[in-house]
Amino acid sequence: MSATQIRAFLAVAQHGSFSAAARAMGLSQPTLTAHVQALERHHKIELFHRKGQRVEPTSVGQRLLPIARQISALELDAFNLLHDSGELQAGELKLGAVGPFHVIEMADAYRKRYPRIDLSIRMGNSASVFKDLEAYAVDIGVLARFHEAPGFDATPYARHALILFVHLGHPFARRGSVKLEELHQQPLLQRELGSSTRRALDQALRGLDVVPKIVMELGSREALREAAARGIGIGVVSEAEFIPDVRFVPVRIEGDPAVTETYLYCLEERRNSRTLASFFDVALALRGS
Repeated sequence: MSATQIRAFLAVAQHGSFSAAARAMGLSQPTLTAHVQALERHHKIELFHRKGQRVEPTSVGQRLLPIARQISALELDAFNLLHDSGELQAGELKLGAVGPFHVIEMADAYRKRYPRIDLSIRMGNSASVFKDLEAYAVDIGVLARFHEAPGFDATPYARHALILFVHLGHPFARRGSVKLEELHQQPLLQRELGSSTRRALDQALRGLDVVPKIVMELGSREALREAAARGIGIGVVSEAEFIPDVRFVPVRIEGDPAVTETYLYCLEERRNSRTLASFFDVALALRGS
């Protein structure tokens, strides 16, 4: 079993056809097909079901996929180490994140330190980021809270209090801070289910039996801002993500009872990868600056 055969197998699985995989690898279709067939013949197995122009992995092929991805990732790590004597003068790093705020500052700092490493960022929810990490579609995930995730390394990055922001005409606008209990029966703008902001605030409210009046559920920070600016209700956001606007004012919650946390995740087996370790070093230095 050669590295070329593994790469050919992965390309066919990803693209769903031998012709598309051959184009992606810069090979002729007969050459790529020969690599896959050699792998099948040697082990006396079938890796793909041929369905016209499309192909799908067999059960054995499905089981081989995560192993092949791991082999491919390790091959890339070895190439980066040997090709540039560990100086990270070439290679790629794929990031996954649930929001743009922290991941952009990390990527910017890393790009300045290692300008020859190609960076990419894929946005999604927590579940999709973990799925991408398992599939080696991304190398490091930037998530908004701690998750119990066996097999993953979790590194804390930042912790921020939640704050309110209200329309200029709201009574809270004339105060620098309010108690959490004062949100009882107040018109509140709520983020979508699964939002780390919503989860943190709900947990704090339940601890005091405080029940706001939910007037609208919104799926983005932009929509939340516009609704608050129109006086529809009170917005809630991490203090790090608050963007000033003449139409509303920030109001702190006394004692900062609700917080969001940001963590960096990767597969435990990859934590000491040269490329991944370099990103963690840059991110943690940024955290401490």
